[in-house]
Amino acid sequence: MTQDQTLKAELAAATSGVAVYDRSAWGRIEVSDADRLSFLHNQSTNDLKHRKPGEGCDTVFLTSTARTIDLATAYVLDESVLLMVSPGMTEKILSFLDRYIFFADKVKLTDITDQTYAFSVFGAKSHTLLAQLGAAEMIGQPYGTHRVFTIAGQAVRVAIGSGLVTEGYTLLAPTPLQSALVEAGATAIDDATWNTLRIRQGRPMPRHELTDTYNPLEAGLWHTISFDKGCYIGQETIARLDAYNGVKQQLWGVRLDKPVTVGDSVKIGEEKVGTVTSVAPSEGGELPEPGKGAIALAYIRTKAGGAGLTVQISDSVGEVVDLPYLTRVAHRASSKPRQG
Repeated sequence: MTQDQTLKAELAAATSGVAVYDRSAWGRIEVSDADRLSFLHNQSTNDLKHRKPGEGCDTVFLTSTARTIDLATAYVLDESVLLMVSPGMTEKILSFLDRYIFFADKVKLTDITDQTYAFSVFGAKSHTLLAQLGAAEMIGQPYGTHRVFTIAGQAVRVAIGSGLVTEGYTLLAPTPLQSALVEAGATAIDDATWNTLRIRQGRPMPRHELTDTYNPLEAGLWHTISFDKGCYIGQETIARLDAYNGVKQQLWGVRLDKPVTVGDSVKIGEEKVGTVTSVAPSEGGELPEPGKGAIALAYIRTKAGGAGLTVQISDSVGEVVDLPYLTRVAHRASSKPRQG
């Protein structure tokens, strides 16, 4: 099977079937002790103080000037909070959080990445797989909800949400689980396939869309931000941008007739209006010939326009499109978790 055929087969499983993606390379940090919820509440964008055990949400860690560090998922347990952070970001998040633990704070940080494994299952048949594994009661629960089940002879925490907009689940286990999931009917996908999926959906990642150049409003992460919870690191800048419509650039998808390169300029005529941050093979569509085009993520100046805009990138013609992961001012959610 060629690389293109493998990609198509894995993408098909991730949409119409059921796929499993090994996310064990993503960091897992245990935040414990009495002040854990209030501490994380004050260090990230979402409302964590009022979460109960068994609940979870996505949240963003920011610099003091509201530049993005990472998009993380927080699962509230009985005695701790489990943070799942992006690959390669564990040490950076640990260092960031440790800097804000003061003498009187009752907070303990523990890197448990090497002691645990993480897998996401997603696709139209993911619910069937979950029922087969004995966790049918999780089907239809709110985003971030999680509880422990016995799967393949071990205690596995099953959470609602796949890391993408695609319906699915994340499984956190003490030992490898992928073989059991494949035996149950899931198709294993690799990093390249997951990256293609996340670009097609618009999920931003560190070192691409989440950098010290951009803030979470520009990155389309409005659904991860509580606008009424009070102070947190970067909150003043976020509040000011929100109040004065100060978002000067926004993350969009661009459907292209030819492949382009990360870092290429997005232009209207001779004027540069943005920059490409990620590129993946296109699903086809009206603009590119099927299999020959690309889908890119790009930050584009707000004043230039949005969905429907025609742009040029290198020698490729592109159409700016909205993508399902991205949320904006016009349809931002409250601080409640997005259902997925």
